[in-house]
Parts: sequence; C-alpha cells; structure tokens
Amino acid sequence: MSESLSEAVRAALATLRDPESGQDVVSSGMLQGLSARDGMVQFALAVPRERARALEPLRAAAERAAAAVPGVLSATCVLTAHRDIPAPTTPHAHGHDHAHGAAPAPGTARATRPAPGQGPMLLPEMTSIIAVASGKGGVGKSTTAVNLAVALAADGLKVGLLDADIYGPSLPQMLGTREKPRATGGRIIPLSRWGLKAMSIGFLVEEETPMIWRGPMVMGALEQMLGQVEWGTLDVMVVDMPPGTGDAQLTISQRVPLAGAVIVSTPQDVALIDARRGVRMFEKVKVPVLGLIENMSYYCCPNCGHTANIFGHGGARAEAERMGVEFLGELPLKLEIRELADAGTPIVMARPESEEAGRYRAIAQRLRRKLGEAAKGPRIVME
Repeated sequence: MSESLSEAVRAALATLRDPESGQDVVSSGMLQGLSARDGMVQFALAVPRERARALEPLRAAAERAAAAVPGVLSATCVLTAHRDIPAPTTPHAHGHDHAHGAAPAPGTARATRPAPGQGPMLLPEMTSIIAVASGKGGVGKSTTAVNLAVALAADGLKVGLLDADIYGPSLPQMLGTREKPRATGGRIIPLSRWGLKAMSIGFLVEEETPMIWRGPMVMGALEQMLGQVEWGTLDVMVVDMPPGTGDAQLTISQRVPLAGAVIVSTPQDVALIDARRGVRMFEKVKVPVLGLIENMSYYCCPNCGHTANIFGHGGARAEAERMGVEFLGELPLKLEIRELADAGTPIVMARPESEEAGRYRAIAQRLRRKLGEAAKGPRIVME
C-alpha cells in the first residue's frame, strides 16, 4: 500500500514544473526523501539556496498536490537549500533519495520552512499547553504524561494529549488503541480515549515501522500533528515531549505558546544532570518550569509491600530546591503502574482508589491551580 501511494504521490508531483528550468520536480532531481506511510506523506524539494524564497509557491503547490492524492491523510513538503544542484543528464541522474540513507551535501542549510522559533505560532488559540519533558529517556515520562492527562480529564477539563516523540511513540500502547484517525476536509480527527483527544505518529504508521527521517521531516510531522489536527476547544493540552534537548524540543518550545513545562526525573544523579539541562533549556526559551516530579522515587515490592530506594531518594526534591523550582511530588516504581500502562489502561482510570492514582491526581490538581493562577482568560475555571 505504501509503495502504491508513494508512486501516486510521485506521479502527482511530476505534473509540477520549476518555473525557471521548465523541468518537472521529479525528473529534475528536486524531489528528495519521499516517504508515504499510512496516509502521512513527507518529502523535500532540493533547490539552490539563492532561489529558496522564490520557490515557496512551488513548495506550497507540491504540498497541495500530494495532499489531493486519494489515500493521503496529510502531506508536508520542505525546501532543502544546497549550495549547488547540478543539472541531471538523465531523468534518473539525481541518485538516491535521503530516505535511502544518502548524506546531505556539505554546506546544507534549511530554507523556507522556518527554523525553530522563527515561524508563526502553532495552536495560538490554546492558552494552557503543558510540556511534560525529561532530559533523558527511560525515566517514565510518557507514563507520567498519560496519567496526568487522564487525571485532568477526570477532573472535568477538556484535555488533549500529543505524543511528540516521532522516533519512539508510546501513546498507542499506553492508551490501548491502534485505531487509525480519520481525515475530514484536510484535517485529521484525533482519537478519543479515556476522556482525552489524542494524537501520535504511532496512530499513522505500523507498530514496527522505524521512522528513518531526517530533521526537517520530523519537524514537518510535528507541525502536522499540531496544526492540521482538529483539536477543537480544549482546556489543557498535554505534550509528551521526546527525551533530550534537541531540535524537536526547541521547535515545540519556540513555536507553541507553552504555559509551562514539567520535568520528570528519577532520583539518581545521572538522571538529575539531564533534568537540570531540561530546566535550563526551557529557561533559555522563556518557558516557565512548573516543577519537577521524582518518578521511580522508591520501589514497592508487590508481595510484601517493602520499599527500597534502589535509585536513591529525594534527589529531585533537592534539585528543585537548588534550582528554585517547585517540587510537584514523588511517584513510586510499582509493578501495577507498569502493567496497567502496558495494557493501555492508565492507573488513574483503572485503579482510581489506589494510592498511586491519588499521587497523580494530586500533581494534576496542583498543575491545574498553577495554570489557573497564570491564565489570562476564563478558560480554566477554578472551584
């Protein structure tokens, strides 16, 4: 299916011509990195750096042409400006696409698609968007984000949950659904689960499909899920950020009006170093840090109830105090939380009476109060 869709998109793009050379964008070698998976199409047009601004109409036309192909849910085209693009001697002289592993030419620079922080703001109508982030992977950030979002929804808010991790999406597993989203009028309809509106690249591709995309493709996919999804009116949008402090994090923090960020860390020193970097990144881009959460704060034996501080204990609390940000709470390393997350039933929904669900709810309520204090409008109504 993906191969036939890719060929259909390629055929549609072959009808578009470079206004200067008169060649179509396929045979001229402009088309780069075409990827068509489960209705999501990504590609680039390679152009000389000095022509990038003039070729913006061609980029937009290519995006529209791809989006009009039957079976395409959404399409994103970026311009990749090289120092020089030699004229092909045959229709196939352009060689391999980026998707097949070819390295970009030396001196490559991105054009037309705004660099992080330089384009128009996405989701400007939403006043309460929270980024749940971590400096490194493996600290339970996604489990925390899902349970906090479910807790906010259970508290009566209209909540959206965006999985911004393109390379390692976990939302389909944690929400217990592999349903494909519908598209209406060129807009993607988010899935509804556990009282949330949710979107993830994992809903659009097969579970074991690796996302072998370069930076511009990842940024384009993020922009699609932010700007081309019919989120509707929400009280809170929770963004499950990818781990680290790279391009994706900067794009979201600089192109989305974040109300604040929550940093998740384990108590051990090596995780706290990365959490510190995450705090400093948000500070540099003028995003308020709402607080730190210590996940896996202690281990609780499912048989006898004995607790052990296998990753240490209290490190995030001490780090929050040192950095002058609020400590939001401790979450235990408990088998039931992991089992329910893997089963697609967040503990806040599946075991609302449990102590662990109560801890998530307490953190969610604190975040709600902080958002209410900072909100300029009546979007979040406090009791």
